[in-house]
Amino acid sequence: MWVYEKKLQYPVKVSQCNPALAKFLLEQYGGADGELAAALRYLNQRYTIPNKVIGLLNDIGTEELAHLEMIATMVFKLTKDATPEQLRDAGLADHYANHDHALYYENAAGVPWTATYIQAKGDPIADLYEDIAAEEKARATYQWLIDISDDPDINDSLRFLREREIVHSLRFHEAVEILKDDRGKKQFF
Repeated sequence: MWVYEKKLQYPVKVSQCNPALAKFLLEQYGGADGELAAALRYLNQRYTIPNKVIGLLNDIGTEELAHLEMIATMVFKLTKDATPEQLRDAGLADHYANHDHALYYENAAGVPWTATYIQAKGDPIADLYEDIAAEEKARATYQWLIDISDDPDINDSLRFLREREIVHSLRFHEAVEILKDDRGKKQFF
């Protein structure tokens, strides 16, 4: 079903080792409003969405996996040369004790990812509004990450991701309008 290109959706460059910034980026790796939760939410919701917009959820869910790959690359590059002392000073001692330099689905506070982050009501309009909210929360988080980052290379990638969240939100708004128009004409399915 998918064709994987062995390249990132957008280049990820890192100016220097920075485990503190990597810790903050974990929010978009394994947090409630992060890329993993978004990808799984949309790829799951596509089964109960009308055929008219099913492709949208598939497309955006797949793109969220590409964003997850970008965040993973950033975190890896920001920590790969970090010493245990640098990781400890950055607040990643617990992570290091459990996972060394391996990535693990957790948020910036070290809370592991959970399936409770995924919403699926089964009502297409309700689910799409949930998706819009998720994209807007991700956009806000990317902005906050940009605000606290002093790495111009990372900020370039974060700006790309922030802009994609805006596009996704707009596409979900369009899907709501399509389904609202159909609501008065016929059944969803």
